[in-house]
Amino acid sequence: MRYKLLITILFFGFIATSCNDYLDVNVNPNGAVRPPLKGLLANVTYNTGVNMYNMGGTTSFYTQYLASPNPASPTDVYERVSTSGTWGSIYGVMSDIYDMEKFAKENNSYHYIGVAKVLMAINLATAVDAYGDVPFSEALSFETIVPKFDSQQELYTKVNQLLDEAIVELGKTNDGEALPKANDFIHGGSVSKWIKTAYTLKARYLNHLSGTPNYNADAVLAAAAKGYTSNADDAQVTQFQQRNPWAQVAVNNANLVLGGWLSEQFIDALNGTTFGTVDPRLAKITSPLPNGKFIGTENGKGRTGDGAGAQTVVYLTTDGFYSSTNAPLIIASFSELKMIEAEANFRAGNTNKAYDALLAGVTANHSKLGVAPEATTSYLASGILPATAADVKLKDIFNQKYITMFLHPESWVDARRFNYSYDKFTLPVNAALGTAFVRRLDYPDTEYQRNAANVPKVDLTTPIFWN
Repeated sequence: MRYKLLITILFFGFIATSCNDYLDVNVNPNGAVRPPLKGLLANVTYNTGVNMYNMGGTTSFYTQYLASPNPASPTDVYERVSTSGTWGSIYGVMSDIYDMEKFAKENNSYHYIGVAKVLMAINLATAVDAYGDVPFSEALSFETIVPKFDSQQELYTKVNQLLDEAIVELGKTNDGEALPKANDFIHGGSVSKWIKTAYTLKARYLNHLSGTPNYNADAVLAAAAKGYTSNADDAQVTQFQQRNPWAQVAVNNANLVLGGWLSEQFIDALNGTTFGTVDPRLAKITSPLPNGKFIGTENGKGRTGDGAGAQTVVYLTTDGFYSSTNAPLIIASFSELKMIEAEANFRAGNTNKAYDALLAGVTANHSKLGVAPEATTSYLASGILPATAADVKLKDIFNQKYITMFLHPESWVDARRFNYSYDKFTLPVNAALGTAFVRRLDYPDTEYQRNAANVPKVDLTTPIFWN
């Protein structure tokens, strides 16, 4: 197994033509020519965003954002699926992050070091949250081609250590190369936003521990207090060669390469079926059927009818907020942070603060999607949420966060922490695991082929340690 993947920066072609001069890098990292820091920065910031799409392309079926048009599709019904591409992409990016940090240390480019640590934390945590134990301590060098799988608990400690170290590095006066705005596809070279992202991620990963003895709501809230303060701080990628990859799914579906069908579970949460209130975000996410209705596809059941008649269910569309050409690939957001604050405050017994954060999170997400303020006001007054802080329940926070985190792999973490207890959430038709929900991804085929002796013996119902 070879983790030090050759990441040729062919992706540079997808950035605007004006960027081609600094993105013209196609280097074997084993060769004598070293890629410049700014080229590595472009690579790792962009592809960290893409990794949210790669992982979300699987997990969005488990959270029932998406449903396959084909009956008993393996991802829909919890059969084993190979995720070698996603795994390889995560390790390819981490390999380049490793190099970027190493090279940045040579000339005291502290801000590059800080960004590298933030991005390493994101990609590593994404892997751990999906697979559990994964290679890390031996995975990013040439010392072995069969690295051991590190303990997921130890790796979570490492994730938080990386974020703490990132905050220190980003707070230093830079002696080396500054972060170039054009090559940073997440924050445009803004050091202050990278610091906020580090704190936001600390809050996220500390909050994942809610089901463990080590959970500390006060620590979550302390980190959140130094995180994002508005939607303008969001960590996201918005530049693409042609289009956002979710937009490509929508284009493909329109051309009869079927995909991006929206699940009945998600649509019913917004169309008034589950909660009795139509969510104005629904019309921002997809287009209605010719009859004006929004109807989703039941997971595991597939499409109905002969396919020759009028459209009967809704899909991702090329004009939707998440699936338009220049839609953002969201890594972390202000609205997510407010939902984290709401949960941590609720668990700490601070119901007034929990309620305020919940309302702020919903409002921020509405604003990000372009919902008119008056529509948001009507939605909040509709009874969809408790009328007072005294009535707020944990499920209110999780139900709203589920809508807020559409297509994001982080939502699968929430689903498992909440034991899939969303209102009216059911197993897919013909679920392969009986009455059990899926709890992790199986390791990819590439690991079984190249590093089988070290692959842990787990199955799809084996929980991640925080679960």
